Amino acid sequence: MAATGKRYKAEEIVNKLREIDVMTANGKTIPEACKQSGISEQTYYRWRKVYGGLKVDQAKKFKEIEAENIRLKKLVAEISLREAMLKEVVRGNY
Repeated sequence: MAATGKRYKAEEIVNKLREIDVMTANGKTIPEACKQSGISEQTYYRWRKVYGGLKVDQAKKFKEIEAENIRLKKLVAEISLREAMLKEVVRGNY
């Protein structure tokens, strides 16, 4: 059974990570801080690996660049497929 949770924006993730850092600095353990913030420990470590050390504006820009990268990869794949199809047509193997 897959858990369906909330999708957080990059800015929200950075804020949650900061919130947990403050709680751990004040003596809470990471599991306690994660529970109080409403995320799992696994999510915390995954987010920290990707967003650790980023500021809110940097995290937002990072997400935008990731989305643009995905879009460009799709375009390159589409162009490569068209090129392969055209080569087949030119060779007469259709």
